[in-house]
Amino acid sequence: GAPVLSRIGTFVERSGFLPHLSGASNLRLYWQATSRPAEESKMAQALEIAGLGDAIDRKVGSYSQGMRQRLAVAQAMLGMPDLLVLDEPTNGLDPPQIRDMRDVLRRYVDGGRTVLISSHLLAEVEQTCSHVVVMHKGKLIAAGEVGQIIAGGGQASFTVDDPDRAVTVLSTMDGVTGVAADGDAVHADLGALPTSAAVRALVDAGIAVTSAGPRRRLEDAFLHMVGAET
Repeated sequence: GAPVLSRIGTFVERSGFLPHLSGASNLRLYWQATSRPAEESKMAQALEIAGLGDAIDRKVGSYSQGMRQRLAVAQAMLGMPDLLVLDEPTNGLDPPQIRDMRDVLRRYVDGGRTVLISSHLLAEVEQTCSHVVVMHKGKLIAAGEVGQIIAGGGQASFTVDDPDRAVTVLSTMDGVTGVAADGDAVHADLGALPTSAAVRALVDAGIAVTSAGPRRRLEDAFLHMVGAET
């Protein structure tokens, strides 16, 4: 019901702001449409977190894509709900704008609130989120802390002095699949084989191993869980 919905803020890819009005006027119109008291909007607090500065008094038509995204997030923050649900909040942003958006979301969470993000930008999810839920074809595949999901990706990475020979050695080991070289690194799905056993095989073959461990990227863990199909 209404009491529950008032504790949830949402952001969708197309926010529908009126370009001839200022950012502040757009936010006031939105809040008026909720029929909630003006004092409950906590607009000043939302704008401080969103970091819009003096731009809030400019016409939205003059905003960059990054500023529009911030305004949309500020709109979702009105009333300072316990939960923000954001759909692709960094879509269309350049790297500095993505970093700024990440800071905005962290400031909101620092107030003891929760942000739920839907995104296909896995590298950004890895940097921004503390927990992740993996969905594939409408089904829940995995859920947990980002570090736990990455560690469960099943791939290991080895930095070696002879990647080509390392690929040959690892490819001949039972249960090892998906072996590929990437610069001076070699990645492989070891299955049930301990990393130490793979290192021992490489060293026995005369290959110097500088480092070995899990391949720590959320994208790799995701592909390991759902496969490479698109």
